[in-house]
Amino acid sequence: MSATVDIVLPVYNEEKALPRSIVILTEFLKAYLRNPWQIVIADNASTDDTRAVSEMLREKYPGVNYLYLPQKGRGRALRAAWMESTADIVSYMDIDLSTDLAHFPQLMDAMESGYDVAIGSRLSKGSRVRRSLKREVTSRVYNLMVKSMFLTPFPDAQCGFKALTRQAALAIVPKIKNNGWFFDTELLIIAAKRGYKIKSLPVKWDDDPTSTVNIARTAAEDIKGLLRLRFGGIPRVDPPVDFSSNTGSPIDNNWPPPRRLEP
Repeated sequence: MSATVDIVLPVYNEEKALPRSIVILTEFLKAYLRNPWQIVIADNASTDDTRAVSEMLREKYPGVNYLYLPQKGRGRALRAAWMESTADIVSYMDIDLSTDLAHFPQLMDAMESGYDVAIGSRLSKGSRVRRSLKREVTSRVYNLMVKSMFLTPFPDAQCGFKALTRQAALAIVPKIKNNGWFFDTELLIIAAKRGYKIKSLPVKWDDDPTSTVNIARTAAEDIKGLLRLRFGGIPRVDPPVDFSSNTGSPIDNNWPPPRRLEP
């Protein structure tokens, strides 16, 4: 039996994007993913009609669930959804589906072949990226800072397309202090420096021109987080589970039926 997976969509004021993205994602997963799956819309304190739209989608599409959080923060949304999950693999992607969905089964293949974490990378050889020069330069400079400060093996910390085993999530996520955009980077730095195996996959990625992310504010948050880890120390976590002596799969296939996530 294939590993089970939760796909989390962290959202804030996405009433317009949700219906289209859910239709595209559910149709893709039904057609191309062999793993049992569920989608979790993780709403971090939206002030528009995101909640009503999400509840409508939950009723309409089997396998779509909804989780409401009263505070903002993408990292906070991922933390809550992943810590409640009972899936073998937890993952997330951006609601705009900027990363080509054809790469998602590749993430699952990497996870089932023994990696603890699998990530999309816009900065790997073979990636095809369309975005503004400003965003491209900002991303490359930031990831160069990460690599030079921590000697990490992954090329792209920020691509919103990631998966990790439940064991890795339970070990690492409680140690992450950031609840915003730096959550991704902090997760990967801790994982890399504490011996977790990370697979980076080149992806096709198209920038969302309607994105409301404030680059300057996000960059300041990221730099503050890097300095905290560099001079405050990287937290110790339980080491990755060694399955080399186990003939079974590193994935736990005990999967309960899909559940409703209520606020």
